[in-house]
Amino acid sequence: MTTTIRNSRATWAVRLQFFVAGALFATWGVHVPTIKLHYALGEQALAIAMLAAGGGAVATLTQAGRIVGRHGPRRAAMVSGGLCAVSLAALLVTSHYVGLLALMVVFGIGTSLFDVSINAAASDLERLSERSLMSGFHGMFSLGGMVGAALGSALLAREVSPITHLLGVAACSLVVIVAAGVVMLRTVAGSADEGPRFALPRGLLALLGALAALGLIAEGAMYDWSVLYMTQELHSEPGFAALAYASFSAAMAAARFGGDWVRERVKPAVLMSSSAALAAVSMAAVLWIAHPVVALVGFALVGLGFANVVPVLFSTAAKVDANPAHGIAVVASVGYLGMMAGPPLIGVIAEHSSLTAGLVSVAVFAAVLAAAAPRALRAA
Repeated sequence: MTTTIRNSRATWAVRLQFFVAGALFATWGVHVPTIKLHYALGEQALAIAMLAAGGGAVATLTQAGRIVGRHGPRRAAMVSGGLCAVSLAALLVTSHYVGLLALMVVFGIGTSLFDVSINAAASDLERLSERSLMSGFHGMFSLGGMVGAALGSALLAREVSPITHLLGVAACSLVVIVAAGVVMLRTVAGSADEGPRFALPRGLLALLGALAALGLIAEGAMYDWSVLYMTQELHSEPGFAALAYASFSAAMAAARFGGDWVRERVKPAVLMSSSAALAAVSMAAVLWIAHPVVALVGFALVGLGFANVVPVLFSTAAKVDANPAHGIAVVASVGYLGMMAGPPLIGVIAEHSSLTAGLVSVAVFAAVLAAAAPRALRAA
């Protein structure tokens, strides 16, 4: 009974960490237009800043398995989560572009290590409980994104200063990260090892990573460009535009909370293929119709389509490798390459054409994922 209670408390602690991670990502997404205005950036310069975050993330992921293996998910989550919150709080402190690039690198380092840490903890709890839990954990991430975006929308509508918002979110996040970290399990499978050195992914892990890249390109586009698309292309008010990310995250949260039930009844390949097809069609409709209300509905359907891509892939990767943190880190590193390359690619296209043209790539990558998922997951 004592072990059951301890594991239950640890499960809720990890859920809170996922929630905070989602809220931090959403807060960045809401303030992309703010950052653009504060630093007087064009789309290409903004894309380079996003690329800096992606570079920090990918560089960190090459060592994330070893770091989490050596120090354990609990300690790694508290340190990296704190780093993520502090760098977010400082985004508007400077007015120099070089300072923004440095902060984005730190933000990328913190978020990527935080991501691997809490996913490794989630994988261990899934193993101990002997039932599917990963989609539910990622549902908390999406719920955090929804709450973070909705809060940002409300504060923007009330003309609360962006720096006050960033500082407040960072302070609250730090409190939750530390408090939840104290309750997380202190020892997990593989935590006593330093973990294997990072190697270029091959075989099944490479296939899973490629699928993760396709899915994370779309998620990254929603984080970084959906709000700007609403304000710039559809001329929506900032408060209404912030709901773009909220609708995406709300749909993802709803689908992920039911995702574990679905995963036990639908084969992963079928689930991934049909979901990605829904995302592709929905994104194409958003761009074709170009109406604010339709965009909110379409972004929600895109979120529904991509909801279980990462949970399924991370859960599979954790089972493929003897060290769950290493398997997740390898797949995440390839996935983050997609998240790193996708938004800047969209920015470059937007600079030379339009943001609408740039976001066409999301529909294209979703269609490719729908076609490729059956072959890759059949091997798993």
